[in-house]
Amino acid sequence: MLARASPEDGVAPEAALDFLIPRFISSGLGRYFLVVINTQPALAELASRLRAAEWLAIDTEADSLHSYPEKLCLLQLAFPGGDDLVDPLAGLDLAELWEVLGPQELILHGGDYDLRLLYRTQAFVPHRVFDTMLAARLLGETAFGLTDLVERFLGAKLEKGAQKANWSVRPLTERMMVYARNDVRHLKVLADRLRTQLEEQGRIEWHQQMCGQLVHDSTQRRSTEVDGQWRLKGADRLDRRTLAVLRELWLWREREAVQANRPPFFILAHETLMAMAVAGASGQPIDPLIPRRYTARRRNSLLKAAAHALALPESKFPQPRRLPHLRLSGAGRKLLEQLRRRRDQAAARLGLDPTLIASRATLHALAADWDRHSAELLPWQRGILAPET
Repeated sequence: MLARASPEDGVAPEAALDFLIPRFISSGLGRYFLVVINTQPALAELASRLRAAEWLAIDTEADSLHSYPEKLCLLQLAFPGGDDLVDPLAGLDLAELWEVLGPQELILHGGDYDLRLLYRTQAFVPHRVFDTMLAARLLGETAFGLTDLVERFLGAKLEKGAQKANWSVRPLTERMMVYARNDVRHLKVLADRLRTQLEEQGRIEWHQQMCGQLVHDSTQRRSTEVDGQWRLKGADRLDRRTLAVLRELWLWREREAVQANRPPFFILAHETLMAMAVAGASGQPIDPLIPRRYTARRRNSLLKAAAHALALPESKFPQPRRLPHLRLSGAGRKLLEQLRRRRDQAAARLGLDPTLIASRATLHALAADWDRHSAELLPWQRGILAPET
């Protein structure tokens, strides 16, 4: 797997060579092989180096578009003096790595997905994080993707061509490895620039609160109650019989997705699933909705699932889920308007997206019961929205 620095790598040629060579080993032919850690001794050596690291940036790649359930396929780590790619698919015991990373402040960008993935697949919970996307939003940036921020703050352009690559395939291509490295190589410098501006504007504590909430929210086990998963968008408008068919078809699709190792939407689109449920419950044939590519086995198992749902007694039909509607009194409507005005004025003064302070739904909940729902706000948000006493 040969690699040489070039403008196509997404960095300036003069900077690219300095960056790439330290993490490559000579092939004896005047070219270089990129080092990907895929053995236990190499991982132990990396863990030893990371113990003394003053800072650490991290990113992940998964295969959510190519397998089901998704799995962690690559870890990208940047630290003083270098960076490394770690291959979780090589059968490594990553326990020592998580032990080292746990106490660190991890720099990442838009870490919600990464932290959820690491918690679900590795039971990993970081002590604290610095999220560059949250920092940028708190500074009023409206284009806060990593590519946008690196270009705006650092003057470098990142090539994103491998964004939808199949990260479970081995060996990784040179382009994929350069892409993966670029996702972490700029994070420390970017974080330093953003941290300085947050401190200058008195918002560093706001950022710390948001990062703490990010870690908390991303490392909570979501309910495994199937009843909370099969209710697709629009399901709350369906009657109980249709809900019964939808539930059975959703369960069927889950089984097929796991068996085929493909994401559920590759098996059957959400819209088709809903249409089948409506047709089946109303006595209409669902055969015309079945994709033509289905094998006889898959077609028959789908029809069997629908028939099973229709044969259920009414007592076994799911109950409709009625989302709570918070009705506002006259005083509540007045408070809602006050909260909206207070939020919007603060957002304009601070140069922030108003929803970063509170969403419309949050404002409605606060107006219905301030004492109950204000506890759900972060301290800095509550300080902006709290009614004057």
